[in-house]
Amino acid sequence: MDKFMKMAKECAQHGVSHNEGGPFGAVIVDKAGNIIAKGNNMVLANNDPTAHAEVTVIREACKKLETYDLSGCTLYTSCEPCPMCLSAIIWANIKEVYYACTREDAGKIGFRDDIIYDYLEGKNKDLIKLEQIDREKCIDLFEEYEKNNKIIY
Repeated sequence: MDKFMKMAKECAQHGVSHNEGGPFGAVIVDKAGNIIAKGNNMVLANNDPTAHAEVTVIREACKKLETYDLSGCTLYTSCEPCPMCLSAIIWANIKEVYYACTREDAGKIGFRDDIIYDYLEGKNKDLIKLEQIDREKCIDLFEEYEKNNKIIY
């Protein structure tokens, strides 16, 4: 077994054993193979639906490296990333991800990634009401940000 995937599995096992969240663990390593962050799903422990293993380790790695850009890092995770985690991985500029179990495996034990994938594919539009309002009252914030040459990430 790949040593980093083994660590991701061990993190997932810790989370399951301590009832911190689902069977999900993740590890981020740099180009040299140094471990930057590792952890597990903390949804139940933190009462935070965004505390998936991948998001948790991205947050930790960014804090540790004092950057929002994890270019050059690799992520190992015990399961195929859900849409939220996949987005966080992309925002963090991680270009290489290795996963063990699939989203179908997660679905078989009750995790609902597929309803989000369906929504993104234009199916299941009743999942959430998403409606634009009051753009004219908020656009000035975007104009101010652009005017002040803020960093785009």
